[in-house]
Formats: sequence, C-alpha cells, structure tokens
Amino acid sequence: MADTPLSDGGTVEPARIEEGGDRTLAGRRRPSLGRSSAIMASGTAVSRLLGVARGALLVAAIGVNAPAANAYDIANKLPNAMFAILAAGVLNAALVPQIVKAFHGGGGKPVVDRILTLGGVLSLAATAVLTLSAPVWVAVYTHDWSPEMMALGTAFAYWCIPQLFFYGLYTLLGQVLNAREQFGPFMWAPVLNNVVAIAGLVAFLLTFGPFDEANVLAPEQWTPDMVALIGGVATLGVASQALILIVPLVRGGYRWRWRWRGEKGELSTIGKIAGWGLAAVGVEQVAVLVGTMVSSSADPTGAEDAVAGNAAYFYALSLYLLPHSLVTVSIATALFTSMARHASAADTPGLRADLSRGLRNVGVFTVFATVGMAVLAPYLVRLVLPTAKPGEVTSIAMVLVAMLLGLVPLGATVLFKRLYFVLEDARAIFFMHIPMALVWMGVAWAFMSFADARWWTVGVGLGLAASNWTGVILRAGGLRRRLGGLDGRRVLTVHAKALLAAVVAGVAGWLLLRLAPPADELTGWGGWGVAAAVVGAAGATMVGLYAAGLWALRVQEASDAARPLLRRLKRR
Repeated sequence: MADTPLSDGGTVEPARIEEGGDRTLAGRRRPSLGRSSAIMASGTAVSRLLGVARGALLVAAIGVNAPAANAYDIANKLPNAMFAILAAGVLNAALVPQIVKAFHGGGGKPVVDRILTLGGVLSLAATAVLTLSAPVWVAVYTHDWSPEMMALGTAFAYWCIPQLFFYGLYTLLGQVLNAREQFGPFMWAPVLNNVVAIAGLVAFLLTFGPFDEANVLAPEQWTPDMVALIGGVATLGVASQALILIVPLVRGGYRWRWRWRGEKGELSTIGKIAGWGLAAVGVEQVAVLVGTMVSSSADPTGAEDAVAGNAAYFYALSLYLLPHSLVTVSIATALFTSMARHASAADTPGLRADLSRGLRNVGVFTVFATVGMAVLAPYLVRLVLPTAKPGEVTSIAMVLVAMLLGLVPLGATVLFKRLYFVLEDARAIFFMHIPMALVWMGVAWAFMSFADARWWTVGVGLGLAASNWTGVILRAGGLRRRLGGLDGRRVLTVHAKALLAAVVAGVAGWLLLRLAPPADELTGWGGWGVAAAVVGAAGATMVGLYAAGLWALRVQEASDAARPLLRRLKRR
C-alpha cells in the first residue's frame, strides 16, 4: 500500500487461469483475515513511512502555506478527484464482486480480460481529454487566485493529470490480484511510487536548492524545469506503482488478452452498479470541491503562516488517513473478497459475521488512534514536517484534530459501503451520499461565513468528520434491515471498552506532555529530535496503558489482531 504474492501467507504454486474456467485458487490454502491484513498493513506501513519522508522533502522544496505549495497541491489533487469521479466509484462498486464471480464459475478469464480492456481504454481516453482541459479544472477548484497563481497551478496540472490513467491501471490490475487473494502486491506497490518521488525531490533540492522563507519565489518566478521536475516525477511514481503489478500477475499465472466484445448481457450488472456508484462518487466530489475552494480561499497569497490553506489541509489529511490506511483498508480489502463469496452464495449469516468481525477489529484500532493522535497532534506534525514553520505546524495540527473526530465512523462506513457493493445495491449508496455531502458543505460554508479565515480550513475538517458520522448512521440503518441485524450489541460493547481504555491512556499521555516543551517552540533539527522523543515516550506510554486496559476489559479482538504479528516475530 513483497512483489511475491503472499510470500509466507500459506499458499503453494498458483494455478494458471484457463480460458473460461475457475482454477484461480486451485492448490492453495485460503489465507486468514489476520494474515492477509498483516501482509497488507505491512506494505502500507512501509509506504506511509516513505510517504512521510516524501512529504518532508516536498515541504523542504516548496513550503506549506506558500504560493507554489498551494498551486502544486491543487494540481496533484486533480487526478485523484478525477479518478474518484470517473473510476474509483465504478471499479470499487462493481469490479471485485464481478471478478470474484467470474473466477468462481461466472465466465472465467474472458470476462476479466474484457473488464481490463474496457477499463484501460476508458481510463486512457478520459486522461487525454482531462489533461487538455487542465486550465478549466484549475479554475473550478480555486477561488480568488491571481492570474500568476492560476498559470502556475495549470503548469503543474499538465504534468500531474496524466496520473489518472495509471491510477486506473493500478486499480484494475490490483483488484484482479485481490480477487485471486494475492493481497500483498497491491499494498506494496505504492512503496515504489514513494521511492521514485523521493529521488525526484532530492534531485530538485540538489538542483534548485531548498525553500527559502526569507525569499519566497513568486508564482511567475517558477521556471518550466522546476515545474517539470516536481510534477513529472510525481506522475512517474504513479506509473511505476501501476506497472509493477504486471510482475505478480504474470508470476501468478494470469495472462491478459485484448477482448473488446463479449456475450450479450455479460457486463450488464457492472453497468447498472457502476452507474449508481459513479453518481454517488460525483455527489461526494461536489463536497470535496467546495471544501477545496474554502481552504484555498483562506489565504491564497500565503502571507500568514498560521492560516491553513489547501496545502495544509492535504498534510493534515495525510496524517489523518494513516491509521485508516494501515488497518481499515487492509481489513476491508481482505473482507471484500470474502463478502463477495458470501453474497454470491446468498449466505446472509456469513455476511453478517464478516461485517461484525470487521467492525470490531477496526474499532479497536481506530478508537485508540483517534485519542492518541489528538493528544500528540502538534508533535506529530513537527515530526513528519521538520522544516515547517511554527505557525504552519499549529495550523496543520488544528485541522488534524478536527478531522480525527470522524476517524472511528470512517472505518465503519467504509466496511458498510463495501457490503452494499457486494449486495449490488449502489443505488442506496448514492442516496446516502447526498445528506453526507450536504452536511460537509454546510459545516464548511458556516465556518467560511461566520468565522475568521484562520478557522476556515478547520471547518472543512470538522465538516468531513460530521459527514462520516452521518454516513455511518444511515448505512448502519439500511444494512440492519437487509441483514436482519448487525450484531450491534457485541460491536458497541467492544467500542465502549476500547473508548474507556483509550481515554485512560490519553489522559496519561496528556499529563506526560505537560513536562515537554510546547510543539510550536520546537524549531530546526534539534526541535525535530525533541518531537521524536516526545512522540516516542508519550506514544509508548499510551500504547502500553491501552493494551493493559483492553486486557483488563477482556477485549478478545485485540488479541486476535496481534496474533499474526506475534507469530511472525516468534518465527524470526
């Protein structure tokens, strides 16, 4: 989030997929949820650690609340937003369930070949059109920017938007691997992306020098070479992340063949689900657009260090998503394939059991992550962004804490969403996204209308948290009726025990921080070292107290989650 699929995950030599047949998993033992999650989480952890280094180098090169940082952030956000609108909702809504069906007696390899063919061509065509219209998209996602800022953002966008094709390819190939239960490569591929990007940023720093606080470059002072090195290497990293997945696919026995046409009605289910999935993501992206406009308007000139803009929002979001990526996505990805099998067999008890297990395991982690990261927020920001100015550290930490209020429901709502997709009910997801988007936009607009600019981006973060809570309530209600219950008492009991243990640990960590210097007084590499020591000491204290609390409260899910790691450590 290794290239050897499930290298120690209980598999034997994968069978080749024959035309029309289902021998994808022949000869292998199906990996457990814990083992699969551990493999994916380890890849994501390495990727995120490299991502922290990448972020620190990016700040060293272009700053945080500076004109070039905000311009690049908008440009680099565009392919992600476009991918979500054009592909992510479609692929996640329809791809995995249909590939699982195809590999288990529903058409076999020819259907998968056709999905990859159509998806690849669609991604390439959309990328070409959207790249040519880059100036329009920069104008849409910004507000009150000068012509010079618009020109710089557009220049970055021409280099960044081609990432869209490679994001599509990465998702297509990765979901085939996931459907075949080769989970590792999909989560390890982003490691290569970060390595390539880090190399590019080092080259930029050696060529053009670091960001100079005393002499901030105006937008018009950025040369084409500077723009190309920052934006081009970012796209090269995404391309590497996608293309590397060809290796485990070939080694696992899958050989793609061009297949444009198929039997009549072969992909009719995908079209129906994808339409609603696309509409749902479109609604969500309207809220993302509004939030981006609000944050980019807070301080478009970058004159105030303490006012968080859209680049500061990005760094806060990256930290916020770290625990989500490490655990929730890994568990949800492993469960998605299992839930798809249960749905294909009309096994409602199996679906309910998978969902309950996922909610409990994810909750044990996200409850603590919410409390622990909120306590350590300014020190975490200083740790991952050692060259950021004190005002920038404070502004990012404020946005991060606002977002963290929605971390627990984020984990739950992702699991709920995946289950709706395997039930082939993307229509319900669409209608639920409407109130979620309205809540997010409403909170952001309220802060922009009634609060000082210093709080605008914080309001966007709070709107995101409120949207997550809205989504989890709506989706839980709908699934409770569909499944005849959600094992709610058991799930809520685990969350309540986890919250009690986390609060005790968090209070202890907060008291320990009273002995440390304030985070906004930590500057330079000496300050970074102090921040690292504070995060290490307070974090270890909170983890220890939380683990002891879970043990005292007899939370079995904590032991289940730790067992694969302990076994691996014992073997080594």
